Order: sequence, then C-alpha cells, then structure tokens
Amino acid sequence: MNSLKIIVGLAVLSLPLVSAAERETIDFNGGWKFARFGAMPDGSQLAEPAGLEKPSADVSAWRILDLPHDWGIEGPFRAELENRTGKLPWAGIGWYRKTFEVEALGKRVFVEFDGAMSNSQVWLNGEYVGEWPYGYASFQFELTPFLQQGENVLAVRLDNKERSSRWYPGGGIYRNVRLVKTAATRVAHWGTFVTTPEVPTTSASVHIQTTLDGAVEGTEVRHEILETGSNGSGTDCTLTVKSPKLWDLQSPNLYTLETTVLQNGEVVDREQTVFGIRTIEFTTDRGFLLNGKTVVMNGVCQHHDLGPLGTAINTRALERQIEILKEMGCNAIRTSHNPPAPEFLELCDRMGILVQVEAFDAWKASKTPNDYSLHFTEWHERDLRAMVRRDRNHPSVVMWSTGNEVREQGNAAGIKISQQLTDIIKSEDITRPVTAGCNNYRAGFNGFEQTVDVFGYNYKAKQNAKYYKQFLQKHPDIPLYGSETASTVSSRGEYFFPFSEDKSKGSGGYFQVSSYDFTAPSWAYRPDVEFEALDRYPKIFGEFVWTGFDYIGEPTPYNKDSTNLLNFTDPKQRARMKAELEKLGGDIPPRSSYFGIVDLCGFPKDRYFLYQARWRPDLPMAHILPHWNWPERVGEVTPVHVYTSGDEAEVFLNGKSLGRKKKGLYEYRLRWDDVLYQPGELKVIAYKNGKPWAEDVMPTAGDAAKLSLSADRSEIAADGRDLSFITVQISDQDGQLVPRSHNEVAFTIEGPGKIVAVGNGNPVSHEPFQASRRKAFNGLCLVVVQSVKGEAGIIRLTASSDGLIGRTVEIKTLKSAN
Repeated sequence: MNSLKIIVGLAVLSLPLVSAAERETIDFNGGWKFARFGAMPDGSQLAEPAGLEKPSADVSAWRILDLPHDWGIEGPFRAELENRTGKLPWAGIGWYRKTFEVEALGKRVFVEFDGAMSNSQVWLNGEYVGEWPYGYASFQFELTPFLQQGENVLAVRLDNKERSSRWYPGGGIYRNVRLVKTAATRVAHWGTFVTTPEVPTTSASVHIQTTLDGAVEGTEVRHEILETGSNGSGTDCTLTVKSPKLWDLQSPNLYTLETTVLQNGEVVDREQTVFGIRTIEFTTDRGFLLNGKTVVMNGVCQHHDLGPLGTAINTRALERQIEILKEMGCNAIRTSHNPPAPEFLELCDRMGILVQVEAFDAWKASKTPNDYSLHFTEWHERDLRAMVRRDRNHPSVVMWSTGNEVREQGNAAGIKISQQLTDIIKSEDITRPVTAGCNNYRAGFNGFEQTVDVFGYNYKAKQNAKYYKQFLQKHPDIPLYGSETASTVSSRGEYFFPFSEDKSKGSGGYFQVSSYDFTAPSWAYRPDVEFEALDRYPKIFGEFVWTGFDYIGEPTPYNKDSTNLLNFTDPKQRARMKAELEKLGGDIPPRSSYFGIVDLCGFPKDRYFLYQARWRPDLPMAHILPHWNWPERVGEVTPVHVYTSGDEAEVFLNGKSLGRKKKGLYEYRLRWDDVLYQPGELKVIAYKNGKPWAEDVMPTAGDAAKLSLSADRSEIAADGRDLSFITVQISDQDGQLVPRSHNEVAFTIEGPGKIVAVGNGNPVSHEPFQASRRKAFNGLCLVVVQSVKGEAGIIRLTASSDGLIGRTVEIKTLKSAN
C-alpha cells in the first residue's frame, strides 16, 4: 500500500495514502509553518521576501502551528485601527508551508481548503497550482501534476487587504484542510446530488445524480442507502425508502448514501453522502411548510466569528452557539453575509435548524474599497456554483441568498445581475428558492422582486408595517419574510436613567448601551415592532433578527462606518445619519457589536428572554429587568419590565404588590414604569389563562465575596480540539451574582489542557483574548479550555481574584474508544 509521510518538526508520521479500492481522506491540519509580512501586528511593516514558494526558501525561523488558524485574533488591539473591523491586525500578508513525503506515485492527489482569508495562492514544489480570492469559499486543487516521489513542499500565500470588509473577517487558513487521494476514475468534487422529490408517508423517492471525473469505458456506479439497504446503479437513479424517517426540527433524522465506483468490476472509489428526507414549500397563504406543516421561521443572522476564539473554526464552539440559540427558541439561521463552514451545516442537520445560505455582501458596486466587488465579474459564477454544489445535500439548507443589501438593488443593472445569479443557482439546484436581503424599498416594486422566488425585506416593520402591507397587496403571489430585523442594541447588564422609549437615547456610561431594549439605530427598531408586524400579517413566514450573537466589529451606535449610510434610501435620513457619524470624532474604543441577543461570550442579554417568551410560548418562563443593585437611586423612579410567556403578571417589591398587569393587543412586555427604588427583593409571578405560570426573583446582591465557576461540560474528548466553556461569576456570600462588579480574575491550569481564550462580553474592552487573566464585566467572564491531543486525565482550572474566595473546577478528558 502506498503511504504518505507528514513531517512535523523532527517527527515523521507515516499514514496510509489510499488502498486500491477507495479514496483516502487525510486530515492535513497539523504541522504547518507560518510567517507574516507587510502590515505587522504591532503596526510596523516587514518586507515580503521573494521566492517564499520555493522549497529552498529559508523558513527555519517561522512558527510551527496547526490549522485552523486566525492570525488576527492574536492581536494586539490597536486604538488607531478601524473599529468597524474590530481594531485587530487582520490585514496583511501571511505565508503557510507544509512539508510531506510521498513514497510512491500513481494516484490522483487533491488538496481541499474549506476556507482561507483571503486571496489564496497555492504552490507545490515551487510550481504554481492555483488561486481563489474569496475568503469564504471552499475550493479544491489537484496536486498530481506537481507531486514528486519523496519530499514535497506545499506553500500558501494569503493577502488580506485593508478595507476589504465591513466586519472582522479574520485572517489565515481559518477552516479545515484535507488531502485526498483517489484513483484516476472517481466521483467528482461535490459530484453527488441527493434530492427527495416525493415523500408520501409510506415510502420516499430518493433521486441521486452523480458526476464522475475520469470515467472511461467499463465504469459502473452503484448506490446504497446504508440504513435501509435500498440500492441501485447508474449516474442518475432513484431509490425507494419504505416508511421513511423524515428530517424535521424535532427529529432531524439523517441517512447515509454510499456511492461506489467500479472499473471493470473492481472498486476504484467509494464516497458517503449524508442527507435527510424532507419536503419544503414556501407559500403565500400558509407560510413555510416543512413536510407539509407550517413552520414560522424564528431566525437570527450570524456572522462567522466565534467571539474570543476568532474565526478559526471549532465544531464544539459552533455547537455551543446553536445550543444557546435553540434554548431561546431559534429555529433558523441566516449565514450573513457569506457561505459558512461545512461543520456549521453538519451541526444544523443534526440539531434541527433551518438555514439560509448567503453568497455575497456586495456585487459589482463596492461597500468598502477592497471588498468582493473587485472579484465579482471574474469569480461570482465559480463562487456561486461552489457554494451550491458543496451545500445542496444538507436538509437544513432551505434557501439560497444571492446577496445582502447590494447597492444595485434599485436599478436596472442590478435587476439583470440578480436574474443571472438566480439562473446560475437554478442550474445547480431547483429544489430550493432563491432570495436576497433588500433594504431598498423600491426593490420590492421595480422588478428586482421578480428575479427571486421569495422576497426578503430588511427593517421594513416600521410605521405600522406599511411597507410589508404594500408588498403583500402588490404581490400576493410572492412569499415574503423579514430577512433582517430589529437591530436593537444593548450592553449586557447596563441600564441608564432616566428611562426613555426614544430609541436614540439609550446610550450612556463609557460607550455602553442600555439593556431596557428600546435602543436602536435610526433605521432599526425594538423587537416588539417586528412581532406586531408578523402578528398583523401572518402571511409573512418569519424573521431573521440582527443578530443572534454579538460579533467582532461593527460597534454601532459607536461605529464610524460610512456604509451605515447604505441603510437609508431617503436623502434626509441619510444626511442625518451622516451628521451623527461625524459627531463621533476621534478615537472610538468599542471593537465589537451591540446587536447580539447573546453577548460575545455566549451570555444572554435581557432581550434573550423577550425572544424566548415569543418563540417558546409553551415554556413557563418569566424574566425581570433591571438588576436590583442601585444604592445611589433610593427613592428614585427605576422602571421594572417583565418578559414572560404568560399573559399577565404581578410584581412585588419586598413583599408588597406593585400591581397585576395583563398584556394587551400587540403588547409583548409588561411594564411598571413608576417603581421607586428600595433595596431588597423584586419578585414576579406570571399567569397564563388565569393560573400561575412562572416566577422570577431579582434580589439586591451583597458585596462581592467569592468566585463561582461553572463548566458547560465536565467531560471532553482528548482530541486536541474539544472545548469546555467555563463561566466565572462574581458572587456575594450567598452565591448571588454581583451585577456591577468588574473584578480582575486570574487563571491557572493543571493537567492535559490549555487556556485558549478568555473574554467578558464587554464591547469596549481591549484586553487580549489570549491570556490567563480577565476583568469581569457586570459580574461575568469566560475561560475556554481545550484538551491536549491523546492525553486523558483531569484538567484543573483555578480562578483567583484579590479579596475574593477562589474556586477550582475539574474537567475530565477522555480518549476515544477508537
């Protein structure tokens, strides 16, 4: 059997490359060398030497690291960098090199990149292999013509240009890389397409289309659905599954198709494809139908960074985000504004989440000087086909979006481009609708709306949803949804007085925003506004809130990003916004968003419970805000709000009733706006249909006395990738959160683990994410611990803080049974 040797430092690992019978896929993440040039992290410049692609180049001083890797998250934060992209040094040139040995030639060898940020160029043994500019695209290059027996050197150059993004993009080979070796005849890259055109209750038709690469006379293709034994042959065939287990949100059942390629009766390739059996339909009367049943999309928009971990993909970190969103009641995610990592869709398949996969933030017209508009003309078709081919077998994917708030949506040229993009997608997949996120009101009436299958409006629930109403009246045949909604802004645990319903008056403190959940940019609005619009017009099949989690960059309302002006079509509104941006003046310290329902570390903000009350009406829950630690406000008006899935509630202060209130029509929160602050205990009892439903208590906490630690998982895999997220709470002597505490906490670790990130959810903090200490923000901070590959045992993380009782938490790492 041929073998492949991976050289990591001085160690040489020999791996089987491929058997004669089937392909071999090898994890190619380990043992890369890395160096940066051009713009450096500290603000200096380092000239890029020539010839770094050559095997003879001196790379002895380069770092050795494993992928995925985000060079930007390493910092440091720099005040002079743009806050719209996170004040982190992501721009610059990066080189990666990997040395490996091939003992024998004769097979076809490919390298697959799930994503590299950005402007990738690849060489093997000094020979140019190819390029792919789009940092969010997955791509494959064949290495066969350039391979040599013995030592081989793969070199990758990335060039992250300044002003190429409106948010933090990260930098580096930030997604997974694989080496694939096959026979001359094989299933083409993303060459299997599985659809389920007919799904009656007794049986389901599974249609399989297979594209072969290198097929010659005597080639045969066979298929088998492993869970059922159903089998057939041919590059275009239909199998039947009796009594199918359907994929839906409650039971996301999955099947595995095994495709085998034979040459003159001998197996030469074998590939497995995971898929689900389900039907989708978008209607104008019953909304979105999954397996024939109406499902309201309770969706959020998500950027691709993982908070303190940056953009380097980690499956557990993604899984945790989805778990937190699902607990809120979220059932749909829009991948704003780019294709996601493959692992994200695999998780959504397994966890039961609907996904809109989005292609681009810009077409030909730019939003920033070096954005995707530079590549659109030459690359849009390749990028679009790559996106659809890669992701079209995922049952979670229910929509394709061609773009977000593109500047062409209001003109004839844009209408033509939109139709071209839709046609490209339809040539690859006719089973899902094409859509786009439109902030321009005219796009719903100028012909643009006729180029998509379902229409998405951004921020059009205002003014009693008159824009929604006008669209529904004009287009009774086009399904409509809120493709981007709310954009409420808040800082976790921050409240400013006097309370105001004016959405422009919630800012205060040191660049923080009130968590009473009324504050929003001028184009946006509080969550309740969208709720009312959806209730008034139930034909609208759902919404995607901006955003689920906070993300690095775009710290609106403290964002000096001129692209905010793109949210306005009215010249007067645009002029007002421009004046507001100019007022911000000099250095603006915030480096991450305020939009999230969940903060950057995964800690829910108050809004989380407003959405939970809406999206999980059968869950008994009640949530009081604000916290009740205001010693300087004794006797002053301190409004109390309650979010509950009940229909009425009674609030008590120190046992005295402040009144019982019932939700009115289009009322989604209950308010006691004239409460005079007294320390003690706030309590709410919520009712539903006249019966007690849920309770919540908000006591006045004592002085900070101790630390409390809570790990999201006490056992993790010893694979060098798995994570445990540990919440650190500043507590009083009774264990109650001290809500206005900001103590610095230091961390030490023992055993087979390491601290890979820290954070606190404070959008203004410039403390490094990679550190062994962190200040709490309003009583909380986060430590992320990662296992060491192959080392089972007990990790002990100890947290300490001056004047407080420290704590230790244990996490067990387990070796795989395999």
